Amino acid sequence: MKKNKMSKSKKIDAVITYTILIAVCFVFFFPVLWLIMASFSKSGSIYDLNGFFPKSYSLGGYIKLFTDTNMYDYPNWIKNTLFVSIGSSVIGTTLVILTAYTISRFQFKSKKVLMKSTLILNMFPSFMGMTAVYLLMVNFGLINQLWSLILIYAAGAPMGYLVQKGYFDTISNSIYEAARMDGASNFRIFLRITLPLSKPIIVYTALTSFAWPWSDFILPNLLLKKKDMWTVAVGLMHLDETQFTRFAAGSIFIAVPIVILYFCLSKFLVQGVSAGAVKE
Repeated sequence: MKKNKMSKSKKIDAVITYTILIAVCFVFFFPVLWLIMASFSKSGSIYDLNGFFPKSYSLGGYIKLFTDTNMYDYPNWIKNTLFVSIGSSVIGTTLVILTAYTISRFQFKSKKVLMKSTLILNMFPSFMGMTAVYLLMVNFGLINQLWSLILIYAAGAPMGYLVQKGYFDTISNSIYEAARMDGASNFRIFLRITLPLSKPIIVYTALTSFAWPWSDFILPNLLLKKKDMWTVAVGLMHLDETQFTRFAAGSIFIAVPIVILYFCLSKFLVQGVSAGAVKE
């Protein structure tokens, strides 16, 4: 009898749990489904939707997205966004990894003060410094320059080093001690030992460093005034209500590179830090 009661209670708990999970999934998935359906709207205007969904469907929104480039040059926006995202990811990932490794493995004066200072600075929203950033870019002549975005994204990336530092802290000290006994320098240890053991965190850092510039709107809208220099986010936000199908199609399409990157690099995310390492 007790076993039957336990099994019934487990079934009830499972039903309730899965019901809640399905409801939550539906809440998050419905806006995505609505955007996908809206991207196939034949009319193109947001005012012609029949409730949540279009009255008729067509591929015209996707076709115009890449062919009608007189006023809205989406392929050029993609090129600009890709350039900024790749540059920010490469430089930002390098700076974050070097910063996290230095703070994790080396002792120096004011280390704790530096860590506390970065924690406090990260509590302030980034848009608070937009006015100062804009004035600096104006004085350096970097308005309407894609490199200005890369410099700002990459310069701010080391502020988020704590996750990477925590990862480096988990690597066994005996590995470093053995390498030093063999005469390896700090740079050789970092290059030949730390980096191969840190593929998961490097991939995570690269993905996040790529995704943020790819979808950011505030900073590109502040610094890029020429239409041919716009990124995807800025360009899509300048579409009017009659171009909503194009907006939806463009929003769906910009998610493709992130999905492709995730599936190509996801195998590295599950690798353990101690793979091939010495256990303490």
